[in-house]
Amino acid sequence: MKKLRKEILEKAFESKEGHIPSSLSILDLLWVLYSKILNVNPKKPTDPDRDFFVLSKGHAALGLYVVLAEKGFFTKEELKNFCHYNSFLGGHPNRNKVPGVEASTGSLGHGFPIAVGIAMGLKIQKKKQRVFVIVGDGESNEGTVWESALLASHHKLDNLCCIVDHNHSTDRALDLKDLENKFRSFGWMCITIDGHNQKEIEKTLKTKHSGVPLAVIANTIKGFGIRSLENNPAWHHKSPSKEEFELLLKEVSSL
Repeated sequence: MKKLRKEILEKAFESKEGHIPSSLSILDLLWVLYSKILNVNPKKPTDPDRDFFVLSKGHAALGLYVVLAEKGFFTKEELKNFCHYNSFLGGHPNRNKVPGVEASTGSLGHGFPIAVGIAMGLKIQKKKQRVFVIVGDGESNEGTVWESALLASHHKLDNLCCIVDHNHSTDRALDLKDLENKFRSFGWMCITIDGHNQKEIEKTLKTKHSGVPLAVIANTIKGFGIRSLENNPAWHHKSPSKEEFELLLKEVSSL
């Protein structure tokens, strides 16, 4: 993980773009999904029998890109072009350009409804694939998130798992309180976990949830792995200067 954290930091510095803390927040979740959970083939990213993953909090695209590159969806050389002119790796993921990306996201509150639609379509076709989506806790202020949660429960979408990146970045604006009970009240099975404990993530994402969708409240730290960035609102969308980059690089940990 130290290697991937370093890549996120380097690409944000080189491009002067990217949401570093948000990308670090979900990195463990992404790594487990692509290493242990999703049935996907990097060489055939549009295989009709694949599982689906949607990054609803699209501003954390850099975290997704480093994992996709590591898994072979595209080359590390392409990763070097993040947010450069003519690169297919933009600040938000584009399904028409990036291999492995299932939905163009970034406008918050839209990725979750897309995931619900995919899961419903698979159910109608009686297909066995699963759908996973990561939403942010700040994004969960959006009404579309809860409308989608109601719809998924009503249609018994047990092929759907929604992971909430609960890094508390929205608490200053609107504290969402008990997210686990909120999802339960909407008819979901819900489990709260440590979003940086990869064994716990894997075990939870393999939980059987027949007849109901699964919500996973992943307690995370925004900027996890680089102490100066952790829970520091000033770094939400900031690229480091050369001096800051060198200092942050020394802080990249192997937690």
